[in-house]
Amino acid sequence: MKTKLKVGIIGVGNISESHIHGYLANPDVELYAFCDISESRLHHMGEKYGIKRLYTDKDVMLKELPELDAVSVCTWNSAHAPCTIAALKAGKHVLCEKPMATSAAEAREMLAAARESGKLLMIGFVRRYGNDCRILRDFVDAGTFGELYYTKATYLRRNGSPGGWFGNRAMSAGGPLIDLGVHIIDLTRYIIGNPRPVSVYGATFYKLGDRRQLKDRKGYVASSSRGDADIFDVEDLASAMIRYDNGAVVSIEASFSLNIKKDEGKIEFFGTKAGAKLDPELELYTETNGYMSNVQLCTPTALSFNGLFENEINHYVDCIRNGTTCRSPAEDGVTLMEILDAIYESARTGHEVVLA
Repeated sequence: MKTKLKVGIIGVGNISESHIHGYLANPDVELYAFCDISESRLHHMGEKYGIKRLYTDKDVMLKELPELDAVSVCTWNSAHAPCTIAALKAGKHVLCEKPMATSAAEAREMLAAARESGKLLMIGFVRRYGNDCRILRDFVDAGTFGELYYTKATYLRRNGSPGGWFGNRAMSAGGPLIDLGVHIIDLTRYIIGNPRPVSVYGATFYKLGDRRQLKDRKGYVASSSRGDADIFDVEDLASAMIRYDNGAVVSIEASFSLNIKKDEGKIEFFGTKAGAKLDPELELYTETNGYMSNVQLCTPTALSFNGLFENEINHYVDCIRNGTTCRSPAEDGVTLMEILDAIYESARTGHEVVLA
């Protein structure tokens, strides 16, 4: 493929700008069209990035632009499946933001559409494209950890509800579990080799809600005040324990609102030869010459989050142009949705959910 890929964006809200910047930085891409149901936002983004092909209806865009090669789906969660399936049926490759869908059933429909169309469906598990992930995988592949049998991961916000549709279950399908937890569940599963989940126990809490109106210690409102029209009917805290078919167990916690001192995002891995903590710098804990030893990697730049989306977009383009094996395929998205479904079901019933 010698000509540039013509790429469209479906949904030009906040997360789309990370995709847009990634495409603009890739010399093999022509950013070709935008689509959004908000006409004002659509025209604002069109002017900002010099895009003239603007649509408020995805089906019209897909019909009128047969030359379009690929799209990014950056809508709210409940629109992921219909937009992705429409694009695949129109013969376009798709990069769909996480979470893949609002349920495993929807995700399976998307996977079926991808297989039927013969086009790539890649899921936006962006943490797989971070330098921290690459470095951890280097140690795993070298056998540094031995058997990784237990992992703890947290993504906790003291007062970090995003507001808008994120708090509306009809549009988001859940709260911090499906928004934040999806990142750490996928990253930990990817690091330990993508084992199959066999059982899940989960709990969700609806205690503190949306606290964006609270002031910080300086007297400032921590984030934009909640509007009267905002809906918040999702969990504010979720926790789960996931057991995999290789014997590994992962414990996760994710919150929008929690009475803690400060936000927290760390991942700990425990192996038979060594352990590690990513918080956000990477430390290793092992044995050296008969002594307990700690090793801190001198790679602060390598472990930064800079370049995450650019790496993801470059990989997407490479997969389309060169047939490179996709690092975050739709099959993994289906598995992740099965895990999320099971956590919510376990939280509802109070019992463990066994996965086939």
